[in-house]
Amino acid sequence: MYKPLREEIVSVLVLNQANVLTRVVSMFGRRGFNIDSLTVSPTADPSLSRITIVFSATEQSMQQIITQTEKLEVVKEVVVLSRENSIYRELVLMRIECGLDKLTTLKAIVETFRGKIVDLSRDGIVVELTGTPHKINGFLDAISEYSITHMTRTGITAIEGINDDKGEQE
Repeated sequence: MYKPLREEIVSVLVLNQANVLTRVVSMFGRRGFNIDSLTVSPTADPSLSRITIVFSATEQSMQQIITQTEKLEVVKEVVVLSRENSIYRELVLMRIECGLDKLTTLKAIVETFRGKIVDLSRDGIVVELTGTPHKINGFLDAISEYSITHMTRTGITAIEGINDDKGEQE
């Protein structure tokens, strides 16, 4: 029987030590999971780092990998982030070929998507854009007539949103 895959965003709080990222990521690889996006950085506490992993899994296999990740001694917390109650963003930098004749139109598209032009030359521009992957993909569609010569995306980073009903009783 076919079991549908869901894309999941998991936030893993880990000790900020050498080889921690390798240990967490290799567990996913050994169990056959393909990581679609991975970001990692220290937290406000310099002894801890947060790894944000985006991957696709069935409900059952997702629970298994989360349970196995939680068992690693370097892992302090694993949270599956819901798209409805979390804030997630991605950064993209891209170099776009553009002559002076099309620069005004391209600038207008960048402004519409609230991007920034961070470098400009006679032959093109470098754009910085932050947002959801949906927003970034929309921008890429909007500039499809232009030639992107270089592009790099950071991958998703995410955080749980603020729960407004913490003070309410159930």
